[in-house]
Amino acid sequence: MDWTLVVILSALVLLLAVLRGAQSLRHTKDSERGSLPGKGDHIIHSDYSSGGGGGGHATSYTIPKDPQEYAKRFVPREKPRKGTQK
Repeated sequence: MDWTLVVILSALVLLLAVLRGAQSLRHTKDSERGSLPGKGDHIIHSDYSSGGGGGGHATSYTIPKDPQEYAKRFVPREKPRKGTQK
């Protein structure tokens, strides 16, 4: 196979990927993501249905709007004792 053709095609694919990424950034530049800090929770519902005979799973998650409360959920409640692993 001709390596020149491979290099040219690879460069074109890379150029298209970069241009598409730049277009995506320009398109979403002014749209805000997330939510403003505040009181209360966001409730996220997640449903899974396997089709067929009624199997599946549904659950809800509560995510606090307060950044400090959100961060506390990632901190372990207890420190592990020396010599033990969790």
